[in-house]
Amino acid sequence: MEKGRQLLIINYQSPLAARRPRQHVLSGQIRCAAPPFRHPDAVRGLEGFSHLWLVWVFSENVDKGWSPTVRPPRLGGNVRMGVFATRAPFRPNPIGLSAVRLERVELHPLDGPVLHLSGVDLVDGTPILDIKPYVPLADCIPEASEGFTAVPYERLDVEIPESFGGSMSPEERSALEDTLSLDPRPQYQDDPERVYGLLFSGWEVKFKVEGKRLCVLSLERRRSGSGLF
Repeated sequence: MEKGRQLLIINYQSPLAARRPRQHVLSGQIRCAAPPFRHPDAVRGLEGFSHLWLVWVFSENVDKGWSPTVRPPRLGGNVRMGVFATRAPFRPNPIGLSAVRLERVELHPLDGPVLHLSGVDLVDGTPILDIKPYVPLADCIPEASEGFTAVPYERLDVEIPESFGGSMSPEERSALEDTLSLDPRPQYQDDPERVYGLLFSGWEVKFKVEGKRLCVLSLERRRSGSGLF
C-alpha cells in the first residue's frame, strides 16, 4: 500500500501510545497526512452524522505473523478460539474496524479538515484506510447475537489518592481512571499481592488489584513510554 493513500492520525490525544485500550474510552483527532486528501469537500456533509466507521491498520503488528487460534482476554486467556471469531490484533490481514463518535469537524487553515473524535480505541499514529458514516438503518442490528462476548464486562473500582498526579489534567486523570477500570492486567494474572505497572501518557502508574478494587500505589512522571510492565 502506498503511504500517500493512507490517512494518518496525528496529534492524537490517546495517552496510550503503544497499547490499545480494551474498550472505546479515549479521544483523538484525524488529519490527512497527504495533501491530495486534505480537501474540505471530502468531508462535506460529514458533520450531520454523530458516529463514524474507521477502517485502519494494526500497524504495530504488521510483521508479527498470526495464528489460526487465539486466547481472548474475555475468556480469561486460557481458552482458544478461531482468530475470525475474535477481534485479536494478530490477523492474516492486519485490518481493524472501529465505530467512534464524531464530536465536530474543524476546517484548519493549514492542515485542512480535522475530525475530533471520542470513544476511540486506537494508538497514536494509527494509519486510517477509510472513513465512513455510521448509518443506523443499515448498520444497527438489534437482534444480533454476541457469541462468547455476551458475558457481562465488569469494571473495577479505581482508587487514586488525591495527592497523586498533581500536575495531571482532569482529562488525563479521567482517561486514566477509565483505562484502569477496564483492568489492563493479563486476564490470567490475579495475584492480589503483585504490583503491576502501566506507562500512561508520560506517567508511571503502579497499582494492585484485589477482587474488584484497584488501588493506585504511586503515580510518577516519566519522559516517554507507554504500555504495561
